[in-house]
Amino acid sequence: MATYSAAGSVSVRPYVTVSGKPAAADAEGWSARQILVVAICFVLNMLDGMDVLILSYIAPALSADWKVSPESLGVVFSSSLAGMAAGGLLVAPMADRFGRRKLIIASLVMMATAMFGSALATSITELVASRFLVGIGIGTVLATMAALTAEYAPAKHRTFAVGFLQAGYPVGATLTGFIVAHQIDIHGWQAMLLGAAILCTISLPLVWVMLPESIDFLLSRQPHNALPRVNRLLTSIGRAPLEALPERRVAERGDVGLRGVLGEGRRAGTILLWMATIFGFMTLYFVISWIPKLAVEAGLPATQAIYAGAVYNIGAFVGITSLGLIATHVDLRRLILVYMVFAAAALIVFGAIAMPIAATLLVAFLIGAFIQGGFNGCYPLATSFYPPAVRSTGLGWAMGVGRIGAVIGPMLGGVLLAHKVPLSLIFAIFAVPAVLAGLCVTFIKLPSKG
Repeated sequence: MATYSAAGSVSVRPYVTVSGKPAAADAEGWSARQILVVAICFVLNMLDGMDVLILSYIAPALSADWKVSPESLGVVFSSSLAGMAAGGLLVAPMADRFGRRKLIIASLVMMATAMFGSALATSITELVASRFLVGIGIGTVLATMAALTAEYAPAKHRTFAVGFLQAGYPVGATLTGFIVAHQIDIHGWQAMLLGAAILCTISLPLVWVMLPESIDFLLSRQPHNALPRVNRLLTSIGRAPLEALPERRVAERGDVGLRGVLGEGRRAGTILLWMATIFGFMTLYFVISWIPKLAVEAGLPATQAIYAGAVYNIGAFVGITSLGLIATHVDLRRLILVYMVFAAAALIVFGAIAMPIAATLLVAFLIGAFIQGGFNGCYPLATSFYPPAVRSTGLGWAMGVGRIGAVIGPMLGGVLLAHKVPLSLIFAIFAVPAVLAGLCVTFIKLPSKG
């Protein structure tokens, strides 16, 4: 049922080892419970996409209603991204101490409450404050869900599972775009935010009842009643139960938190991952925050510009899913570079060439496929790079530090637009960090699978 090594690690055939290395027999397929975990996280990521991207869809109406300048609108965009940085850096690491499930639920409560605050805001200051809190919740959930998904997915499907999880983000954004396009003129932009808040609230009972705790977390931290909880979860995914918990190793200071992220030969890879996420987020959030307005600048009517954002996110779903599938056969790091180079090319074409509506939407689709597909490869890459004991911390810090670029991107875009910089030059500027992100990733050395 379970085997123990002399070093005190436990291998639960065929599922997991406390050391973080998958057991040799972990080649089996999916159980219904594992699929359910990934499906729930996918739905939650849809809500994250909705909560972040809804602001770009309502931006034209908000700007017209409140007479908001591009610079002020850029601050609103960046407030939620700054919150996501705080969530990733300060809150997500707590999942390695208190558990993935608890932190996801707490973050959802914060997101729902703050979304109601956004809908009821009466000034830019109130909107910025509420969006900052929304961002904290989203930044925490994104990192924690990726860790949980990696820990439940079979080893051979881990890259695909974590990549597929990220595809929920553009799906939520796409559905939101189509709904907003049809309803905002009837109900107003505040009602759109209110609807998003209600959906977040509805998700809470689903998560409370159906989302389990990480088995890796329970084995390594061993909270109260850890053994029966572990065995219930192992049984639910078709794995043999344990007779006893492994001997709990007292973590040294260098093995946990940020020290653990940077320790054991991970410093260079961590810095490269941080650089990749900064560059990637810079381009990514410039595009997703401004693409409806940029589509208008490129010549589309305002009503069709909203569809440009939605088409972009359809491309993002295709790109993220395709990268996860291809990465089972190709080195993920090289694949990310290829996607980011194609993303840069699509950005330059979008900004430099005047095109009919159909061609403009096609290029928006390709930008979504390659920039979202390439960048979101950083999530499964990080879950492979960091061991379970610091996985949420590593993911949280990578995505939190990366938000430096996410804050810079929309604000720089707003400044460039306000100063009437040619659209071709703006897109060429943001093509550069996309390529740099791909280059950084290629130099990351992953741990041995042995």
